[in-house]
Amino acid sequence: MRKARAKKRVQTPDPRFNDVLVSRFINCMMHSGNKSRSRKIFYDAIDIVATKIQEEEGIETFRKALNNIMPTVEVKARRVGGATFQIPTEVKPERRVALGTKWMLTYCRKRNEKSMAEKLAGEIVAAAKGEGASVKKREDTHKMADANKAFSHFRA
Repeated sequence: MRKARAKKRVQTPDPRFNDVLVSRFINCMMHSGNKSRSRKIFYDAIDIVATKIQEEEGIETFRKALNNIMPTVEVKARRVGGATFQIPTEVKPERRVALGTKWMLTYCRKRNEKSMAEKLAGEIVAAAKGEGASVKKREDTHKMADANKAFSHFRA
């Protein structure tokens, strides 16, 4: 290894919920450095979620949804003697959050609602119930890892 590892940056929590997880999500959602727009979209989505599901607060529904999306195992390609194997590996907590966030945003952008806030709210509600495209993505990832667990002895 030539250089030292990059230092982890400390992320500041968001102003409304005082939560680092929300701050990370807003940063991932951001396009062209427009953070104030991303914040507004996220907060509007949380308000929509709160009106759709009265049993709990919108932010709690968001946390539940993200937990339903975050994968615990994934497959990584590894070459062994000319053949490429898909090797199941555990996902580190930091990467779990990153993958869950990325999947949620990818699939909420593909939804058919009018505004981005409505799309995000729809995906959060669906994920909190354990359905929706992003939860399916996690299940597919887990199935792939389960199907390839015979190759887990190749783990580096």
